[in-house]
Amino acid sequence: MIDSLQLTAKYSVATPADWKDGEDVIVVPSVPTDEIPSRFPKGHKIIKPYLRTTPQPNK
Repeated sequence: MIDSLQLTAKYSVATPADWKDGEDVIVVPSVPTDEIPSRFPKGHKIIKPYLRTTPQPNK
């Protein structure tokens, strides 16, 4: 849980309920889609306009 909270505070991402360290995370809706490539250079997937995932940024 601490890892999840630290990720949220530092990178503006959220983690699913069953998330494990190293898995993809969710980009919070407050991050504009056009900013995702510069903030998350490992890539991202757009599942729905409000649901975007990216590899865990600190791994």
